Amino acid sequence: MPQMRLDKFFSSQNLATRKEVKELLKQGRITVNGQNGNKGEDKIDPQLDEVCLDGKRVGYKKYLYLMMNKPQGVVSATNDQSQPTVLDLVPPELFRPGLFPAGRLDKDTTGFVLLTDDGDFAHRILSPKKHIAKTYHAVISAPLSEEQMNSFENGLVLKDGFRCLPAKIRLLKEGEQPLVEIVLWEGKYHQIKRMIGALGEKVLSLKRVKMGNLPLDPDLEPGACKEILHKDVERILE
Repeated sequence: MPQMRLDKFFSSQNLATRKEVKELLKQGRITVNGQNGNKGEDKIDPQLDEVCLDGKRVGYKKYLYLMMNKPQGVVSATNDQSQPTVLDLVPPELFRPGLFPAGRLDKDTTGFVLLTDDGDFAHRILSPKKHIAKTYHAVISAPLSEEQMNSFENGLVLKDGFRCLPAKIRLLKEGEQPLVEIVLWEGKYHQIKRMIGALGEKVLSLKRVKMGNLPLDPDLEPGACKEILHKDVERILE
């Protein structure tokens, strides 16, 4: 892979700022291939060179992938002057510059948000041509008839005339306000709310529980996130 500056290597892994790297080098705490006397501007190959801090090798991750369980009241954005964002919830030990949400959830929708600094992968999963399945659990205002369910699955026409792609819906829990599972292959603005609205009902709560074949970790608390490996992230595309 292309070479990079030693100080950039450390900053890209959220281990130390360039100023801190300079001090660590002065203290002899950083070695490259077993050698001291390096400078922050020295070029290294992150894949081939052995970079150690205090005698321990520093691994290199080109990209970072985080699974977040987004709570209500948080916006899927990199910054917002008036509201908390998903990036505000990332703990310091997992944060690094360049992270962004690969896709959005409405402010009041909870569940699976993927955070990454891999722009190419984000483009792949967000491309309308890919039709990545996204699975949601929704509590709705009243039970749906079989006719309404069939209409939903065959591709609803919304009030503004937009025809949705065929979708899936199944009952998970009966009641006056039933819980249903919905699978979409597109992601228009407020789409599930608009689809249920076209049937004459309302969405009372909505949670994304799966992207492609990658489910949200059920043990991940609202507002928490965890790192996931690229091989697991690829399940989104399955």
